[in-house]
Amino acid sequence: MYRLGIDVGGTNTDAIILDEEHQVVSFVKRHTSLDVGSGIEAALSAVLDDSGIDPKQINAVMLGTTQITNAIVERKKIAKVGVLRLAYPATLSIKPFTYWPQDLVEKLGGLYAVVPGGYEYDGQILSELDEEAVKKQLAEWQGQVESVAVIGAFSSLKTDQEARVAALVHEAYGNEFPVTQSAEIGSIGLIQRENASILNAGLFKVIATTITGFKQALADKGVANADLYLTQNDGTLMTSEFAQRFPILTIGSGPTNSIRGAAYLAGKDDAIVVDIGGTTTDLGVLKNGFPRESAIAVEVGGVATNFRMPDILSIGLGGGSIVRVQPDGSVTVGPDSVGYEITEKALCFGGDTLTATDIAVRMGLADVGDKAKVYGVSQEVAEAGLAEIKHMIEVAIDKMKTSADDIEIILVGGGAIIAPDHLAGVAKVIAPEKGGVANAIGASISQISGTVDRIYPYTKIDREEALKQAEVEAGEHAKTAGALPDTLSVVEREEIPLAYDPNQSTRVKIKVVGELA
Repeated sequence: MYRLGIDVGGTNTDAIILDEEHQVVSFVKRHTSLDVGSGIEAALSAVLDDSGIDPKQINAVMLGTTQITNAIVERKKIAKVGVLRLAYPATLSIKPFTYWPQDLVEKLGGLYAVVPGGYEYDGQILSELDEEAVKKQLAEWQGQVESVAVIGAFSSLKTDQEARVAALVHEAYGNEFPVTQSAEIGSIGLIQRENASILNAGLFKVIATTITGFKQALADKGVANADLYLTQNDGTLMTSEFAQRFPILTIGSGPTNSIRGAAYLAGKDDAIVVDIGGTTTDLGVLKNGFPRESAIAVEVGGVATNFRMPDILSIGLGGGSIVRVQPDGSVTVGPDSVGYEITEKALCFGGDTLTATDIAVRMGLADVGDKAKVYGVSQEVAEAGLAEIKHMIEVAIDKMKTSADDIEIILVGGGAIIAPDHLAGVAKVIAPEKGGVANAIGASISQISGTVDRIYPYTKIDREEALKQAEVEAGEHAKTAGALPDTLSVVEREEIPLAYDPNQSTRVKIKVVGELA
């Protein structure tokens, strides 16, 4: 049996087939299309034709997609959301949608209500849940909303009120009506958790369309016996059913796929990964084989959120980055790019736009296109362009380092050909043979994960019991997402005491991973 991995980037869509030993059978790279779907179909057709295997022998398909990110950035196909915050009257000073981009609020509908409910930081009741107020609000919203986001104060400590409101929504609107409970999305921090939950609730139509279209493309190509998984932003997988509940978890999955693929190809568990694509260069840190998680609030589409995201630094540098000679003679690279049109617009392919790839060809770093077509680029401009590319990469690496020592980096991505051989602050550059499709490989070899982020008062619950409880819950999440129960293991455990709390309240974060079922 085989695995098929597909990763959709801004410039290229990569597809790869692995056998049962995770050995590469075939891989292809095709340009991402404007409609995304036809680019996926082209890559799918090419990798199946190249491998020569029977499509019915593929039993698992992994998709890394930018559709959710694009929907937020482009404000397209977003559902109307009703926001129910359980925290009246304590949180009225900052209402839902505060500091949101107005055009995004309009797409989501801007409907919200703050009703009695919620908890204090130590687990005591802030307000008893007012079920009648919830029912009244749902009656007013009838026909105006397509999904509901429920956010309770400190619901990451106790989830019962959010669960009860979700049940009331289903009673009012039907069992299949989409409901997002914030305790399943983010951690502590009401506003950022609320923001992430609202975005998640607004994305259910996009993810449903993406999954339906991809399943149809697979069926058309004869891939009839495969389970479909989507990559999420912690470097692991989730079932398509799980993804439909939590579409926001696919945001940031592209860079994490590359990081995981780089780790696999290089045989490294700890390193800095530099993934150069056609439009951007993404840098991430490998920690125990998984991407390091960001410790700060992450903005998504101009909105501050606090759900887990990889610690990724992106700069506007890629193989398609446009190179310009400025009036003062200096040379700039990017941040704009010709993107998926590189084979039409770059000089080495017969176009009329000077790109970073042309600089690499002119300086002898790459052998693509027609070398003769870049001979018109002067040595002076080529050297200045390469120096700027080198400087941009070095500065980015320096920002990701945690010490002044020279470090190893793993260089991957289709645009890796533009990187110079020697970089300041780098002791060794590891460039795996199949690094150009590290993203698709990362998607294919990923495991299933489950994560819990809760607050436990250690004066009221024994520490060992709390940790065991969190581990069991994280394991249940992993099994729901598609992991084999007997393969589960804890890969991350973190305890953060809350200062000055007499109950010794501690934030516990546990991550469990397991093999694909």
